Amino acid sequence: MTEQVRSRERVASHGEVFTSEREVNAMLDLVKQETERVDSRFLEPACGDGNFLAEILRRKLEAAKKRATPPRRKKPLPLEFERQSVIAVTSVYGIEILYDNVLACRERLYNIWNEEYEKICKKEVSDECRDAVRFILSRNIVCGDALHFNTVDENGSPKKEPIVFSEWTMISGTKMQRKDYSFEKLYNGEYEPTAEIQKKSKQPANDEQQLSLFGAEDDAPADEGTLTYSYITDYRRVQYDGK
Repeated sequence: MTEQVRSRERVASHGEVFTSEREVNAMLDLVKQETERVDSRFLEPACGDGNFLAEILRRKLEAAKKRATPPRRKKPLPLEFERQSVIAVTSVYGIEILYDNVLACRERLYNIWNEEYEKICKKEVSDECRDAVRFILSRNIVCGDALHFNTVDENGSPKKEPIVFSEWTMISGTKMQRKDYSFEKLYNGEYEPTAEIQKKSKQPANDEQQLSLFGAEDDAPADEGTLTYSYITDYRRVQYDGK
């Protein structure tokens, strides 16, 4: 766990104060049921180096182990854990204005995932899957200014590019769909919550339906220009087929 204050300069310039482990767990326990769902999505708009996201991912990986363990078995099935653990990684998002924190957060989350991945999958680990997870984290943990919806450069200076998040959805088997959306549009509520869509269609949620920050899969964006990029591929190949 990171110290709460790194330097007075960073506090003065950026208001950087990290949340303690005890406070992180106490706050996450308020939404304990959601933190233990592999597929419920979390966004931390000022994520630092990942204190909240790291604990969320740990809890999700524990849930992934349970979902990958069939009845009357004591251990998870390696390939199913791989799949469930990738879903867990796709569900955590962060925005951070300091570039060194962004890099540290991505690496921290990757290491948490990889430690469990190696422990469960052992000789069945895949470097291709590792590369896919790194790519997903590079999309999900963004260097930007959440208040102004724009990305920033390594020095914290605003860039013209808006913050864009990828929605990752496991369709069936090993097929995953990626859709990119503008964070500003998402923030302004132009997408109908999944729960409301399910209510209208009278379809109950199940373990294979990802809770969404983006709206239901068949729900067209309010602004046709908001969906900026989309493709479907094997989840181990998202880094090759994407950009």
